[in-house]
Amino acid sequence: MERRKEGLGDDQDAGLEPSTGAPGLALRREIGLWSAVSLIAGCMIGSGIFMSPQGVLVYVGSPGASLVVWAVCGLLAMLGALCYAELGALVPESGGEYAYILRTFGSLPAFLVVYTFVLVGRPAAIAAISLSFAEYALAPFYPGCSSLPQALIKSVATSCVLLLMLVNVRSSRLATTLMNVCTAAKLFSLVVVVVGGAVVLGQGRGRTEVFLSAFQGTTRQVGRIGMAFYQGLWSFDGWYTINYVIEELKNPKKDLVWAVMIAIPLVTSLYILVNISYLLVLSPSEILSSDAMAVNWGYQVLGSWAWMVPLAVVLSTFGSLNGSFFGGSRVCYAAAREGHMPRFLSMVHVQHLTPAPALMFTTMVALVLVILGNFSTITFLCSFLSWITNGITISCLLYLRIKKKDLPRTYKVPTLIPVIMLLASFFLVLAPIIDNPQMEFLYVFLFLLSGFLVYFLFVYFRCQPTCLQMATLHLQLLLEVAPSTKNH
Repeated sequence: MERRKEGLGDDQDAGLEPSTGAPGLALRREIGLWSAVSLIAGCMIGSGIFMSPQGVLVYVGSPGASLVVWAVCGLLAMLGALCYAELGALVPESGGEYAYILRTFGSLPAFLVVYTFVLVGRPAAIAAISLSFAEYALAPFYPGCSSLPQALIKSVATSCVLLLMLVNVRSSRLATTLMNVCTAAKLFSLVVVVVGGAVVLGQGRGRTEVFLSAFQGTTRQVGRIGMAFYQGLWSFDGWYTINYVIEELKNPKKDLVWAVMIAIPLVTSLYILVNISYLLVLSPSEILSSDAMAVNWGYQVLGSWAWMVPLAVVLSTFGSLNGSFFGGSRVCYAAAREGHMPRFLSMVHVQHLTPAPALMFTTMVALVLVILGNFSTITFLCSFLSWITNGITISCLLYLRIKKKDLPRTYKVPTLIPVIMLLASFFLVLAPIIDNPQMEFLYVFLFLLSGFLVYFLFVYFRCQPTCLQMATLHLQLLLEVAPSTKNH
């Protein structure tokens, strides 16, 4: 690792532009507009819409309030994505939040963000999605079984992670093609749920009475409302993924904003309609008592075609997992290129031009979490860390609005939008801590403190063991990778 320059606060206005870096290989620009839309929608639509409605309803206490939570979650995702689009225009580098914080606030804050993201955040998301994939993939083989063998679930999840690593290492184009196919399939499955609810309503079998007292029993506890948003926002997680791969967009200045404006409203509309369909078919008590709510919906509406529901969940989770791999590995790659991770992780395969070392490292950490963790703990950790990072990133935009007013901007959002997002981030981070303190919050705090030690030891003072240099050389020869440079 090597010491990097500080951010814009040190009179380095040019820091918003990517540095040229050393000569080397670069990632291909292969992502067009519709692939960008597919990447955003594909990462957002995973297991959440099939599992989170139960969590939202149990925390807010009423069907009407749960629909409001889903709509607000979609609005927050849209506002956040618009803010990120402006930052992406100012800092046209892969890496998303990491790149923006690095160029705005400097090396240490950026390192702490990428430290948590690379070692916990993204691998945890991959682990959670792969476990969901395994559960629904195995469900048809264990009919009527309330608890599947954990060893088998973890084995299937591990196999899925390894398969997608191989796909992403082999070809970025193959990975985006797979993403496009999975996104089309999962959009179709959501449309089936929406149409199924409409048919039930048209036949007069819908539970319309639930909407007559839609807000009865709504909670007033701030902490429970915050936890409901955590459940809903997990289903929208991935709205920022396109910012991780800006250097691979064919036309980033145009496609970035258009992809956001197409994908997020589309997904939000489908999520709300799918929740309405659930409420028309299943009573609130049935939703709360069911371990596989979407499957129960399928039995009541689709009959002998109910097998389509677990298939839809499998396709959704597989596509979302592929998107998490594709975007998350680019953050690791960008951080290593800046000296905040071992330089080896910034190399690309000499033939396939993919960030193979970053993909493999992300895979190894994710597999550790798959083996040791469980779904509920991992999703909570992901949401908590994600909104800490989102709040810091949005503050970058507000800082640049105040301190760097003269920067050329091809796209700009009203200042009220980042202010709303910053307040929402504060609420989502602080409300659960105040209402229901847990040991997990202490673990996150201690992990962040450890980041200071790692930063000063390996980045600031540039301690680089000889064995690490030798390992880098041998791995470079073994994996056929070479140093990279940035796309412009």
